[in-house]
This record gives sequence, structure tokens and C-alpha cells, in this order.
Amino acid sequence: MTKHILMLASNPAVSPVTGWPIGFWWAELSHAYDVFKDAGHDVTIVSPDGGEILADGYSDPEDDSGYSVEDTISLAFKQDPAKMALLQNTPALADLNTADFDAIFVVGGQGPMVTMIDDAKTHKAVADFYEAGKVTAAVCHGTCVLLKTKLSNGDLLVKGKRWTGFANSEEEYAENAVGMKIQPFWIETEARKIADTSFEVGGPLEEFAIRDGTLITGQQQVSAAAAAREVNAALGS
Repeated sequence: MTKHILMLASNPAVSPVTGWPIGFWWAELSHAYDVFKDAGHDVTIVSPDGGEILADGYSDPEDDSGYSVEDTISLAFKQDPAKMALLQNTPALADLNTADFDAIFVVGGQGPMVTMIDDAKTHKAVADFYEAGKVTAAVCHGTCVLLKTKLSNGDLLVKGKRWTGFANSEEEYAENAVGMKIQPFWIETEARKIADTSFEVGGPLEEFAIRDGTLITGQQQVSAAAAAREVNAALGS
């Protein structure tokens, strides 16, 4: 049966740490999108504020850095005009009815660490999906929203849950690769300060996703497809 999946990606921003333009990470959008579409689901790509969304430069397979040059899935997405049109004028969360969707998938990238971490409407959308018993997923730096998303009873959504996100070892790798501090905070460090939750990580840049009930999380960009497959499995169960 066809399900309706809401993919939530960051609006463009500027990093307060590096001064770089930031947004979503290509592999976390394109790889998951293909997994959902291959399963026959409808996908709507949205952003918190609406409008055109842009990717982090290092995630672009055509970027001069060559950092993601092997990401042929994202390259194919970029070369498809119909798919690229989905990123040009995304709906805003305020213009949507979450009741029309069966799952939410929060795409990572450097953007969420700035645009979503303290965004009340993003937190509310994630909480609304979860409290409605719907599949609620996030990958990589998109999992930063789980550090602050609270349910209607005041508890953090991740209370009593197993989950993952971008690991400290991976933050170290990224900083060493570019030779500078990148993020305003590290998700694993902050998650381990939370009582009554279980934050787990796999090997650095290895596929790792966790499904705990209707909550699904993926560690980093390598885990986007795995997290999407868990979403499909949860929707089919």
C-alpha cells in the first residue's frame, strides 16, 4: 500500500562557526528518496520555512573538493530536472497538515545544527508525528532535533528510547579533513548528557541505523538508505 512520506530538509543558512553557506546533505536526501520511491511511496520534500533548499558543498558530487565524488546516486538526482524541481519551491511546515502523511524523515546536513536545533515548529512537527503513532525518523545531523523535541507531557521524545546520530569520532574525522572546527556543538556529546535515554553509535562512517518502535534514526550519510529501509519496514508492519 502506498504511504505518504514527508521529507524535512533544512532551509539555507550560514554557519556561525565556519562562515560557509550550509543546508542539507545530498546523500541523506537522494539515497533515502530513492528507497522510498522504489517501495512505491509518495514523497513530499519540505523545509521549515519553505522555498528553495540548497545542499552543503562537501556533499555535492560535483564539488571541486571531490569529497563526495563517488556519490553517483546524488549525481543522478541532480541530473534529473523533475527531481531538482522538488527542491526549488518547497512547501513550508506551516502550510501542511501532518495528518496527510504517514511518516516524517528529517534529512541531515550542516543546516539543521543551525536552522532546526531551536526551531519550535520543527520540534512540534516531529512530536506531532510521534504522538500520533506515526513513523518518525531522522538521520545524521538531522537527529539534533531529538536533543530538544518534547512531547505534550513535557518529556523529551527520546526518553526511554534507543537512538543514534552523528558520532564524535565522525566530527573529529570531518574537522581533521578540513583543518578547522565545523559544528557549534556535537550531537553525541549533548545526547550523553540526557538522562533516561540510550544514544548508541556504530563504527565511524559505517552503516548504522536503529529502530525503536516508531522512532528510527541513522548515524550519518552512509546510513541514510538503511534508515529509509527501516522506515519502509515500519510502514509495512
